[in-house]
Amino acid sequence: MQLDDACADCALSTFTLCTIPDAAHALAEVRRVLKPGGQFLFLEHGLSPDPSVARWQHRLTPIQRRLVGGCNLDRDTVPLIAASGLRVRDVEHYYLRRMPRLVGYMTEGSAVKA
Repeated sequence: MQLDDACADCALSTFTLCTIPDAAHALAEVRRVLKPGGQFLFLEHGLSPDPSVARWQHRLTPIQRRLVGGCNLDRDTVPLIAASGLRVRDVEHYYLRRMPRLVGYMTEGSAVKA
């Protein structure tokens, strides 16, 4: 990102971490531009904790990436954010109603830069 270090109070990601080719690098950039105490808010779909759903997500992700602009069905959002050095907090997980479980497992929450 073409922003100075520690210049942002908040960053937001909605349905983007699944598609960014190098999500770890993108999150490192988010951490870099956040001020100490700055928040990262996120809403992402991703890897289901249900083993039968997760198996299908892993199987179909290569096809999904080709058909839907690089979207990964099986990214595990919370560990990805935690690995960036942001402190994850206030996380909710749920399935969207009226959506197939394969694409409807949601992770919503916030993280903070220490």
